[in-house]
Amino acid sequence: MTWQIVTAVAVFLAAYVFIATEKLPRTAVALTGAAIMVLIGATTGDDVFFSEESGIDWNVVFLLLGMMIIVGITRHSGVFEFLAIWSAKLARGRPFRILVLFAVITAVLSAFLDNVTTILLIAPVTLLVCQRLAAPVAPFLITEVLASNIGGTATLIGDPPNLIVGSRGGLGFTDFLIHLGPIVAILLAALIGLVWLMFGRRMVFDAERAQQVMALHERETIRDRRLLVVSVAVIVLVLVGFLTSRATGLEPALVALLGAGLLVLLARLEPAKVFGDVEWETLLFFAGLFVMVGSLVNLGVIKALGTAAANAIGGHWTAGGIGLMIGSAVFSGIVDNIPFVATLAPLTQDLVATGGSAAHPLWWALTLGADLGGNATAVGASANVVMLGIAKRNGHPISFWEFTKYGLIVTGVTVALSVLWLFVLFAG
Repeated sequence: MTWQIVTAVAVFLAAYVFIATEKLPRTAVALTGAAIMVLIGATTGDDVFFSEESGIDWNVVFLLLGMMIIVGITRHSGVFEFLAIWSAKLARGRPFRILVLFAVITAVLSAFLDNVTTILLIAPVTLLVCQRLAAPVAPFLITEVLASNIGGTATLIGDPPNLIVGSRGGLGFTDFLIHLGPIVAILLAALIGLVWLMFGRRMVFDAERAQQVMALHERETIRDRRLLVVSVAVIVLVLVGFLTSRATGLEPALVALLGAGLLVLLARLEPAKVFGDVEWETLLFFAGLFVMVGSLVNLGVIKALGTAAANAIGGHWTAGGIGLMIGSAVFSGIVDNIPFVATLAPLTQDLVATGGSAAHPLWWALTLGADLGGNATAVGASANVVMLGIAKRNGHPISFWEFTKYGLIVTGVTVALSVLWLFVLFAG
């Protein structure tokens, strides 16, 4: 067992280095790492395909697949060009105003949708706006994904780790909104200030291009009105399905697949147009990443780290909460925050049961740390990986380090502000 642990950790670290340095294609690295984990016995076929704790998270994979199909079909109606021109005109063609507008929209949508879904919806609009204004794409996409992870922190359904915390802690939608909504609003304001410092100089106003945009007629961009009506109707049904998933018992992934199937049936498009926008490479990368992290879960590596942290807390709940938040932020920036929270949630549940109401804010410490820590690196959260895939596919590749150097700044500031908020929660 010891040699398996050493080998598995070495493989994971090596894969992470290759992904970070981009010396090799990230999908090839993830799949190779996953294959090695299987060969050394760190995981099995049953674990990979059927384990909820250490296997491929099919809910994430199929949620992505369903939404990619829906967004890809909807794109053929011309609605994204419509939204791009409308938003650019609303902001009078000024890039930074548009950037702020998109950041706020993304954060709000991410609170009521899965943040990955929000990125899939907002990215096509962003690319078109940047093309029209000749604005740099990277600042827009990076800001939006940072905003999505911050906004998704506010509600039970905004980020997959929140669902795990809510289930273990018996917390509902309003619990999240009351305890985390105020700090998320503060963090979003802080993000806008940081974005000005990081990207403000790159947001150059071009009066001539802005005038050209203002002269455009957004209604003329709608190429297929029937497809637009059908697509919007299906998207509304899918959103309702997401919001009512607890009542209906339908998983968000299943809702997305049902919506995709319905839209495929109604759209009557050629298969190449239906499946042409699916980011197959991104889906395979996720699969490989889940297998590698799941192998560490199987071998007890992640649980051992979590147990050590839990033992160090003792009865010092405020200090323990701060440590839990910061530790969660650090680890969630390195590994996907879904399996990390799945491992830490039972430990947190035991601590809260021991400490009672005095320890209850530990749930919010875990949530804030895991969600905000996902902004730290390019692979810290699912939305980050999806955004990088979209950028690369559309000819605007964003490197691991280009994202991470900005993500680390935002994570540091938002976690520091959240530590202050945690004092308020423990005091209350």
